[in-house]
Amino acid sequence: MLFRKKSNLVGLDIGSRVLKASEILETKSGHTLQRFGMLNIAYGAIEEGIIKDADEIAASIRKLFNENSFKTQNVAISVGGLSIIVKKISVQKMTEDLLQKSINSEAEQYIPFDINEVNLDYQILGEAENNPNHMDVLLVAIKKEIVNSYVNLIQMAGLNLCVIDIDAFALQNIFELNYALEDENIALIDIGASKTSLNILNGNSSVFIRDVTLGCGTINKKIVSLIDCSYEEAEQLKYGDQPDIISPDDVKEIILSVVDDWCDEIRRALDFFYSAHPDSKIKRIMLSGGGSYIKEFRELLSIETLSEVETINPFKNIQINKRNLGVSYLEQIAPQAAISMGLAIRKIDDK
Repeated sequence: MLFRKKSNLVGLDIGSRVLKASEILETKSGHTLQRFGMLNIAYGAIEEGIIKDADEIAASIRKLFNENSFKTQNVAISVGGLSIIVKKISVQKMTEDLLQKSINSEAEQYIPFDINEVNLDYQILGEAENNPNHMDVLLVAIKKEIVNSYVNLIQMAGLNLCVIDIDAFALQNIFELNYALEDENIALIDIGASKTSLNILNGNSSVFIRDVTLGCGTINKKIVSLIDCSYEEAEQLKYGDQPDIISPDDVKEIILSVVDDWCDEIRRALDFFYSAHPDSKIKRIMLSGGGSYIKEFRELLSIETLSEVETINPFKNIQINKRNLGVSYLEQIAPQAAISMGLAIRKIDDK
């Protein structure tokens, strides 16, 4: 979805708890990360991908750009959550011009929203595997009110919105840039503050995408309900910094109960995938987002899915401008940077 053509982009990941921004320069010698920044935003300003306080977030975006010396005003953002539908469909073979004219009627049977209330995009994937007279099409539908709210937000921040992507696709882009693609099923899972995105790849093709409203914020909410503190205080207490207020054992018990719920939800999503692909096996799971730091989650997920679980490094094949950025800092925050990095390598004329 393209809005205004400019030459360079900053990947801006607008999370419900943290803003992340990346700027990548592409040259003949490869990709170089020029600038990167993160900034916490107020609790409640965004809830489950819905913008609640546009003024607050716009001010935070301006602060993020100023504090990290971003000069480029052109941005790519992504969205996720339950207001987005991503589905592979099969349609009769036709030209792209004809598909563009008929996409609304083709999509209507797959979209659980009023077709007039969504923005549609699509990509032709190629001939359907079991029917040479049909072709597979990747269909994306986003509620117009969601798109309009983010367009308005970026305008309020004084930036130029050039690309709106999907969280799962941004994660896929940076994975493909940094890791060798093999003929195997790999699950990319991003655990944010309020939502989890799952994208299952086979080679360079996305075969299953699902977003669920579970995230790290649940841990904070349980701490708040236990000791009646603010969400900001719960964020600090989560790491056991003040054992006189809440014991490490209580924190661990909360974390274990939350990650158990995460694993249950992920396992249900994988079971749904296996029901449609009974001969498939997911050998590897790549984690990103704040939830990937939780050791208990990584260990339990590996046991319950019988898969290798590792944390993504979005800087693996990226050169770093060491005059602007500290390598040790980037290593520390790498899993949280994945989506913004995937956005930063988008091109204006991408499909």
